[in-house]
Amino acid sequence: MNGYELLAPAGDMECLETAIRYGADAVYLGGPELQLRSGKVGFDRRELERAVSYAHLAGRKVYVTVNSFAFNREIGLVPEYAQYLQDIGADAAIVTDIGVLAEIKKSAPFLPVHVSTQANCMNWRAACVYRDMGASRVILARELSLSDIAQIRANTPKDLELEAFVHGAMCMAYSGRCLISSYLNGRSGNRGECTQPCRWGYALMEEKRPGEYFPVEEDGDCSAILSSHDLCCIDILDDMKKAGIVSFKIEGRMKTAYYVATAVNAYRMRLDGAADADYCRRELESMAHRPYSTGFYLGDERMGHNNDGKVRQSCAFVGVVQACSDGILTVEQRNRFAVGETLEVLSPGMTAREFTVASITDELGTAQDCAPHPQQTVLVPCPYELRYGDILRRRGGEQVLRSC
Repeated sequence: MNGYELLAPAGDMECLETAIRYGADAVYLGGPELQLRSGKVGFDRRELERAVSYAHLAGRKVYVTVNSFAFNREIGLVPEYAQYLQDIGADAAIVTDIGVLAEIKKSAPFLPVHVSTQANCMNWRAACVYRDMGASRVILARELSLSDIAQIRANTPKDLELEAFVHGAMCMAYSGRCLISSYLNGRSGNRGECTQPCRWGYALMEEKRPGEYFPVEEDGDCSAILSSHDLCCIDILDDMKKAGIVSFKIEGRMKTAYYVATAVNAYRMRLDGAADADYCRRELESMAHRPYSTGFYLGDERMGHNNDGKVRQSCAFVGVVQACSDGILTVEQRNRFAVGETLEVLSPGMTAREFTVASITDELGTAQDCAPHPQQTVLVPCPYELRYGDILRRRGGEQVLRSC
């Protein structure tokens, strides 16, 4: 680690295994209680135990998000749940609500607590208060510059760790506190149910001209006036280190295993000096993203917004290697690919390698021109000795996946 932690998201077990395989030092995930994401990316208790065991066998850590603001009816659930997380060996609980923090420290005193970015810790005094309450780490507010972070580091005890996001989607609200989705849909972003209305297309209507809509900003498909850029800090990691960050966090518990593999691999290689920033930046263009910016870190409070709302990527994820024997790959197909196409291999800790698909056969040995069926198992010759979990992708220029 060289004193620095790369922290990756895990929305399911596949993403957790992928994050660890591609070099994450720790993963964060949601359990069945008080997690700030949709229930479909939460682990139940049995899955949590499996996740912690798997990570620990690999020498990695697991942080469990308990980061919703709690209603009165939910506070009573915290003591038993905290004791459970402590008993299964979770390496920390990520907490926003100070009431939840107090309950955890009372009920499970040996369970470390990390203060969530949703707590909006903006200054060194607040960070010291959280430490006095028992927190061992603060995940800093999104709105801070590197200069602000350096001041926090200079005025807080050295045993208080500082964590910050380095990559992924950003919210136009104050560190994620937003009521637009609640107002429009009755689904709260502060309860893990955000419908992302900041990504929608909006128009202007004059009071006396009902039904006559004027685009707020003309851009073809939509007017995404509230859509923020995605965060990308691959160029400023050294500056973040100097400011005092020890844990570099990738956003994306609702993202795919391909996203996790690509992001973790790029940041791992950059942190370790295995690849330069230009190469790693190109890698990050290969996965789904909105336009990138460095957020508030460089002191520009315009952080990047008012983009076209479109999600782009330069590569298509086509398969996952299940086995490799005598130059033949066993591949689980994820998107269509065909004989004659050039594919790239994404392997942990390595720059991408290319090969041309010479043939494709099914498990019975029947030749086929392409692999069109979702999750079909096919056999493909390859000049490289690959391993389980390596990823195959097809580069094809910028692709627009969806709008708004």
